[in-house]
Amino acid sequence: MTFAVIDLGTNTFNLLIGTSGPDNTFNKLYNTKIPVKLGEGAINSGYIAEIPYQRGIQALCEYRKTLDEYKVSKTYAFATSAIRSAHNGRQFIHDAKQKAGIDVTVINGNEEAELIYYGNRMAVDLSGPPSVIMDIGGGSNEFIICDDKNIFWKHSFKLGAARLLEKFKPSDPITPAEIENFNNYLRKEMEPLTEAIEKYKPVNLVGSSGAFESLVDMIAGKFDTKPTNETDTEYIVNCQHYKAVTDMIIASTLEERRNIKGLIEMRVDMMVISCLLIDFMFKEYPLKHLRVSTYSLKEGVISRNLGLNGL
Repeated sequence: MTFAVIDLGTNTFNLLIGTSGPDNTFNKLYNTKIPVKLGEGAINSGYIAEIPYQRGIQALCEYRKTLDEYKVSKTYAFATSAIRSAHNGRQFIHDAKQKAGIDVTVINGNEEAELIYYGNRMAVDLSGPPSVIMDIGGGSNEFIICDDKNIFWKHSFKLGAARLLEKFKPSDPITPAEIENFNNYLRKEMEPLTEAIEKYKPVNLVGSSGAFESLVDMIAGKFDTKPTNETDTEYIVNCQHYKAVTDMIIASTLEERRNIKGLIEMRVDMMVISCLLIDFMFKEYPLKHLRVSTYSLKEGVISRNLGLNGL
């Protein structure tokens, strides 16, 4: 069977096409993403503005052509924060069906977190003491405290990079006072995570795909380490390399970020927010290690809905 998974995220629409293989494995045939930035200009106002709305529909129409080319027999399409919280989210789902022939299911934050867990569990060794998985989206951030067998706690916060960028509108480059205000806001909003970390005592931070992959690639560009590739699913991040790159990003201007090796254009504007979020985790909580997973929600759908467990 040839299947497809589409993750309709706030910043990007991600498409994965694969086939089921022997021993409950899946074979990846095609994997791509289109930057749609659904939250641009209005995410904190509770609707999808016209221009990003049309970008999203056009992306799905392009994916429709790809699905037909690969003769996909089953498509799983899931919408997350931007669409589920938008007043015109239902209209978007309707237009996705009418114009692209794609049935989209809107999932809540807890379902999103659970799928992210299943995806990361396929990619990263979660055995041993608890880890906290962090998925930085455009509209929301998901946190899952877990090991390789159990989810101990999960939560979705409306603290995605697009929402925070629109809310704080930082200077270019961001100032120390703005960073302090940002961290104070996170400290208040993320009290449930603080309580959960005190209870379950995770020692590792697992970064789920997206901005964390850019972090790995920027470290590779600066320190000549291994960049992300099509075969490896887990990366151990050197803490000194991490600090050097995040310090560089936080101190940079938008134009300077466009010239940083390993940072793709679609993440240039939100990477400062993403780095501040990651920095907050290490400064606020006693986490010792950072690992990055290239799997996330798409692979979690494959694990849960198809019962498949690897490449």
